[in-house]
Amino acid sequence: MSADVPLPELLPRPHIANERIQLVDARNRPCGSAMRATMRRFRYWHRATYIVVRNRWGGICAQRRTLTKEVFPGGLDLAAGGVVGAGEAVHVAARRELSEELGIRHVPLRHMLEFVHAEGGNHIFGSVFLVEHDGPLVLQAEEVAEAFWLAPDDALALEEVTPDTRQAVMALDEAGALAVAP
Repeated sequence: MSADVPLPELLPRPHIANERIQLVDARNRPCGSAMRATMRRFRYWHRATYIVVRNRWGGICAQRRTLTKEVFPGGLDLAAGGVVGAGEAVHVAARRELSEELGIRHVPLRHMLEFVHAEGGNHIFGSVFLVEHDGPLVLQAEEVAEAFWLAPDDALALEEVTPDTRQAVMALDEAGALAVAP
């Protein structure tokens, strides 16, 4: 006879990177730094980057998060990106995250918009960037389990999309930035 094991016990232990994060106040002004675990525990305001990768056909790159991510393990991200390190410029963080997560380097990075995400205990000032890329992807094994291309509407229709990347892509779509030229 086997007992049912609750889902949380089946998931691997989350990995929280040992890094200092730039903290900001409720107006997005720098106000110090904290270790990532402390930022998560106390739900501090911070900055994050969202890099939407679009191919020539208008598809966007969706990434399945690994099960060891501390937030939304196994969820789908519609953008590469992550938190901004202490003292790090947002565009530098965006380039770093794009390179680390998907292996994309030396492509023009276009800053598109800013948004605020404050739900589920997350307090984020998000900076959204857009890149065009048709080349190969090199996935960061610690963070990205798989990547695939979807039309923006199909990606937004998926239930398991992380709420912050959904908000970022919806904002881009509403701004007309994801429309493909005929």
